[in-house]
Amino acid sequence: MRLIRGLHNLRQTDRGCVATIGNFDGVHLGHRTVFQRLLARGRELGLPATVITFEPQPMEFFAPESAPARLTRLREKLAAIQDCGIERVMLLEFNPKLAGMGARDFVQRLLLDGLGVRYLLVGDDFRFGRGREGDYALLHAMGQAGRNDDSGFEVEDLHTITHGAERISSTRVRDALGRGDLEHARHLLGRPYRMQGRVSHGAKRGRSIGFPTANIDLHRRFSPVRGVYAVMVSGLGPTPLPGVANVGTRPTVNGKDYRLEVHLFDFDREIYGHHLEVEFQLKLRDEKRFESFDALKDQIQVDARVAREYLRSAAPHDPDSRLRPPVAGLQP
Repeated sequence: MRLIRGLHNLRQTDRGCVATIGNFDGVHLGHRTVFQRLLARGRELGLPATVITFEPQPMEFFAPESAPARLTRLREKLAAIQDCGIERVMLLEFNPKLAGMGARDFVQRLLLDGLGVRYLLVGDDFRFGRGREGDYALLHAMGQAGRNDDSGFEVEDLHTITHGAERISSTRVRDALGRGDLEHARHLLGRPYRMQGRVSHGAKRGRSIGFPTANIDLHRRFSPVRGVYAVMVSGLGPTPLPGVANVGTRPTVNGKDYRLEVHLFDFDREIYGHHLEVEFQLKLRDEKRFESFDALKDQIQVDARVAREYLRSAAPHDPDSRLRPPVAGLQP
């Protein structure tokens, strides 16, 4: 998959494609259905499929303190899009310049002059451009006008994609994760919920109570999951390893930032710098503040025992749980 970072990195060979636009946070079953439809239309027209997305996500630019928690950091999202078979991603930096761009200018510069889009798949409630002035009607009008001189595009609207009777959306995935309902989140995502990150040095407090942890920076302002979980961890060998993890701010030690800490069972290796994928299997409890380190140690012993028992009795691990190959153009 080719990653195009901004309009200035477009090549002439990038012109001519079918495309869709969105945040695609989580790359859930609804997004994957969109990508399948886009790929099918691309095969019909003999054109590559391009996903247009933003970093940061628009809500993170306009209202960072109230923006929803990220389901996937950029690296994870791009890897999931690549897994769907998408050939190209146009990654646009959402900055004051882009936020202030008029809707017609956006269509002309990006879709017509830049990518040479021939087919566009968007939701009928899609809004874009300065003050959200652009809509489906404008896309349709500008696409049709350009088709008179063979430079325009066809627009198709997305209908609501459901799982049973339930609409699939990133918001519903977040809600399920927030409730600790990992099975429901799995149904909406089409896979278990996972987080990735590189192991960094921490305060090493876990070692002092007999539970060394791998500390993973979440690269998120907020986390969609919080608490203590039974997990399976990929990236340290041919098969995933069992463990127990805490996601949160570590209130017992007055922590401030969100962090993922994983204790691997029966494991004793230095793994600083390793890139791991943590798959959440079962929520054990909410994060809480303990009055002492001894009380925290007692609770971790209970958590570890419950996690071991659950993971031992659980169904065979999902064979799709693995680290994905790197996306071309994305630094680790």
